[in-house]
Amino acid sequence: MTRSTVFAPFDIVEGDRKRGIVLLADHARRDLPEEYGSLGLPAAEFDRHIAYDIGVETVTRELAALLGVPAVLANFSRLLIDPNRGEDDPTLIRQLYDGTVISGNYPLALKERERRLDRFYRPYHDAVGAMIASVAQACASAPFILSVHSFTPFMQGFVRPWHVGILWDRDDRVARPLIDMLAEDKSLIVGDNEPYDGALRGDTMFRHAIVNGFAHALIEIRQDLIADRQDAVAWAERLAPIVDAINRRPDIHRVRRFGSRTGPL
Repeated sequence: MTRSTVFAPFDIVEGDRKRGIVLLADHARRDLPEEYGSLGLPAAEFDRHIAYDIGVETVTRELAALLGVPAVLANFSRLLIDPNRGEDDPTLIRQLYDGTVISGNYPLALKERERRLDRFYRPYHDAVGAMIASVAQACASAPFILSVHSFTPFMQGFVRPWHVGILWDRDDRVARPLIDMLAEDKSLIVGDNEPYDGALRGDTMFRHAIVNGFAHALIEIRQDLIADRQDAVAWAERLAPIVDAINRRPDIHRVRRFGSRTGPL
């Protein structure tokens, strides 16, 4: 875990915006600003999935480099505030996560909640929105948005069998071919809206893709498969030709509003 007195809430990876792809990594890092200490947690907790998506920073940066496209990565731990939640989501700032009590988040004054929104959450989403708008302008069409995540192999006593999962709501323009092309490798167990459901109101995909009618998907890679750099790079190499092929499909760069299973937009 890195700490700094000058804390940037996000990082930009530059790339060719004319390609029409934006990569996102909401949970790329486990860092905290110095004034938050460790949120009352032992250092070992920041090696767990509760603090960040293990392996995702490497996968995202390598995939961006292979495709030559831009990416936006959040620099703060999800334990501080979760950028992949709506502002009204009760899990935005967790007090309990997978058996761990986050004492630095309890009790949490409304003033502190707003401070975290203003310093970390909103600047990240402003950067995401600005990047998407810039890519749309550069390619003169609707951008394709891919959000990269990872998931723990075990959760609440359940062994998760999937190697990778694709999350989506109603727009399957990216999700369906992504699932199908990954499944061509018979050694992979590919989850369709597993291990989570992609219909989550207010999350990053809802906020930046669904409401705007942009083609998108969220990919979840099992963390033990990308925990070391060599394996993470291999997954980026696996994904690059698939993402490139999807980006060439004629329907990907059109605005189409499919709505959401969570309710009216």
